[in-house]
Amino acid sequence: MLEKSLALGAPPDVVIYDLEDSVTPTPHDKKAARQRLSQFLHRTPKENLPPSERVAVRLNDISTPFFEDDITEILRYPSVGTLVLPKIHSDRDLHYVSRTIRNANTSSTPLRIVASIESARSVVGLGDIARWRSEFGAEKGGELTALLFAAEDYCADASVVRTTSKQELLYVRSQIVIMAKAFELEAIDMVCVNYKDPEHLREECQDGRRLGFTGKAWPSSLSPLIRHTHVRLAASHSSKPGSDC
Repeated sequence: MLEKSLALGAPPDVVIYDLEDSVTPTPHDKKAARQRLSQFLHRTPKENLPPSERVAVRLNDISTPFFEDDITEILRYPSVGTLVLPKIHSDRDLHYVSRTIRNANTSSTPLRIVASIESARSVVGLGDIARWRSEFGAEKGGELTALLFAAEDYCADASVVRTTSKQELLYVRSQIVIMAKAFELEAIDMVCVNYKDPEHLREECQDGRRLGFTGKAWPSSLSPLIRHTHVRLAASHSSKPGSDC
């Protein structure tokens, strides 16, 4: 439930409301989730929401028929300060999103953009993605502030076999951190799929911190233990009814 995001015991640095993977990819369900989130943002008093810099929405990617409606609807709400963009394969994708922001955004505050790295093409174009700047300037076209590694999507795209050692992901994770540091961006590490095991979660957070990641995506209720690793937290909440994510 979206309301759960307002009552987290250990507040995250950013709450991400998800319109993508947590919602069944049918027109009916995507529209229902978008409307549900819109109603939630509309009816929740501003003082009850986190500050806009701590509120993000993960949209459907630009290749889907849902993207235009997603971004047009979400840009109505200045309470949303960050857009998480899945499947960013190149800087051209960011240019496309930036043009849409310029045409639809009514806020004077620059929108933060998080680019999700999910494919072999993304990794090949990582430098161009990281150095991207909007041709319209940050205020009108958005500002890239972070790179997010979507490990499961990347593995599916690149035919990588996942292991508990995560060694097969070391090169890509390191490249994301290096590019993020080079262009003064945040580097957000992959979601911990075994997040219900506190020790596994702790080890994965510490591993990411050693590599240089500054954030960690988190799909559910938060545990205070990951604050001890000095990694910023991004909690994802589904816009699907009854979901615990």
